[in-house]
Amino acid sequence: MAAMQQIGSARAGGAGEPATSRASVGVSGQRVCVIGAGPSGTAQLRAFAAASAKGVEIPEVVCYEKQAELGGLWNYSWRTGVDEHGEPCHGSMYRYLWSNGPKEALEFADYGFEEHFGKPIPSYPPREVLFDYIKGRIDKSGVRDWIKFNHTVRRVTFENANSLFTVVTSHEGVESAEVFDYVVVCSGHFSTPNVPYWPGFDKFEGRILHAHDFRDALEFKDKDVLIVGTSYSAEDIGSQCYKYGVRSVTNSWRTAPMGWHFPDNFLTVPLLTHVHGDRAFFKDGESKRVDAIILCTGYNHHFPFMEEQLDLKTANRLWPDMLHKGIFLGNNPKCMYIGMQDQWFTFNMFDA
Repeated sequence: MAAMQQIGSARAGGAGEPATSRASVGVSGQRVCVIGAGPSGTAQLRAFAAASAKGVEIPEVVCYEKQAELGGLWNYSWRTGVDEHGEPCHGSMYRYLWSNGPKEALEFADYGFEEHFGKPIPSYPPREVLFDYIKGRIDKSGVRDWIKFNHTVRRVTFENANSLFTVVTSHEGVESAEVFDYVVVCSGHFSTPNVPYWPGFDKFEGRILHAHDFRDALEFKDKDVLIVGTSYSAEDIGSQCYKYGVRSVTNSWRTAPMGWHFPDNFLTVPLLTHVHGDRAFFKDGESKRVDAIILCTGYNHHFPFMEEQLDLKTANRLWPDMLHKGIFLGNNPKCMYIGMQDQWFTFNMFDA
């Protein structure tokens, strides 16, 4: 009961934390919760700000971000496993990543690269440049104060009786709850790795990691590395390892090889079947001694904070299951998911 009273007070702006604290000052009498301040979440915030600037009445908007800075995956951290708060690390960014898509296809319609940097820049920038660009757009739109940083969303539930969501968050070890009319999930789907098992992994005489935990190719200098997978991360991590002095890269494919003309110390093989000691064995009967295995095997859509009726269950595809127009949850259109599609040029897709 005390918790419910606190929630009611927060909604009314009475005792407890005011509903307008570090949020947009809503004038429609409604409240919107945005979960995540990465490119998709900040695109949602900017859209509200742009509407308000045109005189449109907007709701109160509160954005919860578990990290200390915005940017989502572009917010690089050296940490793996858990963050400084004991939470699972969200980021899958590595130190020397460069964009694999041209900036011209990533550019925001309302905020160009040249406007941000004051001069033309190359088409394929490094991660630091893109991160700075994302932050610049948000600073220009003035919505940073709508974001509550270091707030981890624990639970989101929906009450049919009053058509309201209850969002429970944790900040510095203290849980609190607030109610909202709408929830927009913008936490992405590239932070929970898909980690398959092959026989012998438990006794492999080397290092096994998922691309989610790859941070620095220098770790693999002068080593023989096996990369399982053939999508973007496999291609890029293999190239990174080559650039920073790997002895050899063996790429194991499931459906088809990449088909590129790689350097002489790259080997393409069919799917891994098992490992024994420090040797990896493949479907064609061949084997290779390796020092490390990097699993570039994709990610799962995973939203453990959403109650069952609100939880999006889909694979990585262009048209996600359960989402009307790729956004609205079919059984509750007051709950929305942004950026859940298989993605290429993402920034302007979030705006659309």
